[in-house]
Amino acid sequence: MPKYVIERELPGAGKMTAEQLKAISQASCGVLNKMGPQIQWVHSYVTTDKIYCIYHAPDEEMVREHARQGGFPANSVSKVSTIIDPTTAE
Repeated sequence: MPKYVIERELPGAGKMTAEQLKAISQASCGVLNKMGPQIQWVHSYVTTDKIYCIYHAPDEEMVREHARQGGFPANSVSKVSTIIDPTTAE
């Protein structure tokens, strides 16, 4: 299954409370449950003004549809070509 990185611009994201992040997570999971198992949220990185999400999905359109249904921004959706880490240098 292809992997995608989604950049979501959310001013003040890094200052969101645990309750706010829980609510966003619950909304996302609710949409995912309706869409079925072919799209999966892996995890997200919350920064000062953005959230970067990692998803498995068959195509970019399904990722964008999740964003539309959930009312989330999807400012950038990029398909991951490969993954590298420090062991790649060995």
